[in-house]
Amino acid sequence: FAGARLVGEEGSGLELDAENFDPAILGTVKKATITKDDTVLLNGGGESSMVKERVELLRGLIDGETSDYNREKLQERLAKLSGGVAVIKVGGGSEVEVNEKKDRITDALCSTRAAVQEGIVPGGGVALLRASKALDSLLGDSSLTADQRTGVQIIRNAVRLPAHTIVLNAGKEGAVVVEKVLENNDVTVGYDAQRDRYVNMFEAGIIDPARVVRVAITDAVSVASLMMTAEAAIVDLPKEETPAAGGMGGMGGMGGMGDMY
Repeated sequence: FAGARLVGEEGSGLELDAENFDPAILGTVKKATITKDDTVLLNGGGESSMVKERVELLRGLIDGETSDYNREKLQERLAKLSGGVAVIKVGGGSEVEVNEKKDRITDALCSTRAAVQEGIVPGGGVALLRASKALDSLLGDSSLTADQRTGVQIIRNAVRLPAHTIVLNAGKEGAVVVEKVLENNDVTVGYDAQRDRYVNMFEAGIIDPARVVRVAITDAVSVASLMMTAEAAIVDLPKEETPAAGGMGGMGGMGGMGDMY
């Protein structure tokens, strides 16, 4: 990127000593921003063809990587080489406000990365509602055992709850709105709780990363299965709130002090 040369061990043809040192070996950049946490280099003086070659190599490594952690690190390197570097500055009137904004930005960045990986689906619980209709048809399969049928019913009811809860929090009747959304054959239509109307969720910008929705289901099933097979569970007992102590009665006058000023 900067046009620097890699100095290797003796015999590699890239030896470096004090006699043949040339500052050009360090490469050049037009701007360098260095903080205690990061170093950002802009407009490097290296050959663009070498940068493009490295970018293609990283893309190939990402496609073949099975580890989410390693893939994320490779994507970060790819973004830095392909110009996808940005600095987001967060400000606020207090430390609490700054931390709250920082958490929201972090959530937005993670959601964006997830959306790039697996795409997006209608938000507001609509994608899960549509999935529940597929489970309705599965219940008609005569090959299902009684236990399997019960499991399908549990999942079907569970995936309808997010949309139902959103509607309830908006002060509306959840069951009515859910049924109205399911009756619509347009899979992109859902309920906009903020504006109290039915909209095309993509056009309204109400979306979820597909990966987030998928992982939420698989993780929930995993936890529920673990709870069902566990012989015991440890929970915190709710603490009983002790009634507030009554106010102190008025203090009567103290005898013998009537003449004191």
